[in-house]
Amino acid sequence: MDLKLTKETVPAAEMIYDGLQEQPVELDYILPDYCPDIFRLVRCEALPVITEWAVSGDKLTYELRCDIHILYCGEDGSTVQSVDQQRSFTRTAELGKSVESPEVRISAKTGHVNFRAVNKRRIDLRGAVSVKISVAGQHQQEVISDAEGLNIQLKKVPVKYAAQRLNAVKNVHIEEEIELTAAQPDISGIISCRCSASGCETKLISGKLLAKGEAEVELLYAGGSGDTMTVEPMSFSLGYSQIIDVDGLDDSFDCTVAPEVVSCDISVIGGRDGDNRVLRCEAELRISCRAVRTATVLIAEDAFSTVYPCNAEISEIKAEQIPVIYDESFRNSARLAGGEDVPQNIYAMWSEPKNINAHIGDDGHSVVISGMLVYSMAAKDRTGSMIMPDREEAFEETIGLPDNIGSSEVTAEVRVRETSYDISAEGVLTAKADLAVKLSVYSSDSIKAVTDISVDDSSRKERDGDYAIKLYFGTENESVWDIAKRYSTSVSAVMEENELTGERLESGGMLLIPIVS
Repeated sequence: MDLKLTKETVPAAEMIYDGLQEQPVELDYILPDYCPDIFRLVRCEALPVITEWAVSGDKLTYELRCDIHILYCGEDGSTVQSVDQQRSFTRTAELGKSVESPEVRISAKTGHVNFRAVNKRRIDLRGAVSVKISVAGQHQQEVISDAEGLNIQLKKVPVKYAAQRLNAVKNVHIEEEIELTAAQPDISGIISCRCSASGCETKLISGKLLAKGEAEVELLYAGGSGDTMTVEPMSFSLGYSQIIDVDGLDDSFDCTVAPEVVSCDISVIGGRDGDNRVLRCEAELRISCRAVRTATVLIAEDAFSTVYPCNAEISEIKAEQIPVIYDESFRNSARLAGGEDVPQNIYAMWSEPKNINAHIGDDGHSVVISGMLVYSMAAKDRTGSMIMPDREEAFEETIGLPDNIGSSEVTAEVRVRETSYDISAEGVLTAKADLAVKLSVYSSDSIKAVTDISVDDSSRKERDGDYAIKLYFGTENESVWDIAKRYSTSVSAVMEENELTGERLESGGMLLIPIVS
């Protein structure tokens, strides 16, 4: 009887490109005539965002936009003025090879920004933005799932893998007008605006994905004018509900949806009476959907023939793994100032995480997260001047997980839920940040799989004697497969003869090894 092999195709993720690109950002800005002279610079923010990207052949092309927001005070020292500019760049990354159905992950962050007033009318800015890019494709791996004939024995193991994945991206535009309450003063200028989008609800309807969520907007505006000017915090939510077309999607897929803010523009609508009490908010979100259908297949991990010399080609493969998601939270606190360094008045405080790293703890069932938290505030110092300082605080947090995750890879997404502050009776300013963490834990173990089997049926295995049964002293936890392979017999025969119930010996002792042919 000839040897018949059955093969399965297991897809594996293949990293095509994983790199970092740097983009210089420069601005030489002369104030228009209607702006007052620069007396003191207050703050500068350069916020980068990837607006779009495309893969063509072996190249990735993307558009990078950097929103620059500079605040300064004129000679009166109280009124805050703003300068808003944009810089756009088109960049290309050479991937090294073409890839079908690429999965692109691309993000931008500010490396450094230095700015100065060259004179009373001119601002000079020099900075850099770093863009992290990873592009993954798929390649197919053929492995043996079954074999029969020539007394072949297979050791099979189940493998769970990503059998199919779908990706879709949709940009959503939201416009909304917000009217101030009676207790809020008129708007004389926007000082800062921050917009964030957390996770959203999803639902599959007739082969389409419904994504529903909110974007949170927090802003500071200058109210009143002159000596009566105040700084007012304000927050509101922008809701969205969108249907995303994902070709081939059905309820056999697991979906993850990640919203990202592309832009958020705030403008003031003047009333008929000359008052400024209505804000128009225009936001753009990019909603990225990743859908994965999992499958499980039995593959051969090892093989031998009980009668003939046999060679099994074994390779290490890595099936695309499905991460286990854990949602956790923790709190960070930091001492920001004390005594005379505490501002006279704090209008608002916020914080942002950066340089996040995560790794599996030494105990195998915890994750260690470290990084920096940047605490920022808008305040008035003891001279009555507007200040917006930043303070970086390093943190490290160990989060225990319910399962023993062993040797794995982990990524962490950290976002700030809420930032608060307190000034003690002793005059110490302390800030607290409540952080939400989404951990994605991946199995990092490669799988040993038989990719081919060859049997020499022209000769038989030589035995050290003519016997039907052999005595063997096994050790605790020894593999029955290894014993059977050593004596060229079948696993089922060893287990049946010794009334074994598991694939490993529960205790050491004498075994009867039946010889099969």
